[in-house]
Amino acid sequence: MPRGRPAKSKIRNSIIEILYFMKKGYGYEIYKAYVDIFPKATMRSIYYHLKKGLALEEFEIEKISKEKGNYSWGSDVEKVYYKLGKNANPRGEARVRNYFKKKEN
Repeated sequence: MPRGRPAKSKIRNSIIEILYFMKKGYGYEIYKAYVDIFPKATMRSIYYHLKKGLALEEFEIEKISKEKGNYSWGSDVEKVYYKLGKNANPRGEARVRNYFKKKEN
């Protein structure tokens, strides 16, 4: 058995489902949707899988924007927006679809 984490991941597959319905989103926005729909995962784990998904070409960076605001760490933030990549295979999971339908209303 190879060392390290397996190439397939339930968390990354769930993020693919979320981005399928969101079209694009930044890390914290994806994390908030994830914890509302699926069992708890840490924010660090979500960011790890976003980075791993970039390497596997399951995700792509849509854009990087710097936004001004009043944050606890300062006055600006850099948001990295992700979208689905060429190796993503979304299934259109029903509970994710229902979550975003409910959110629209």
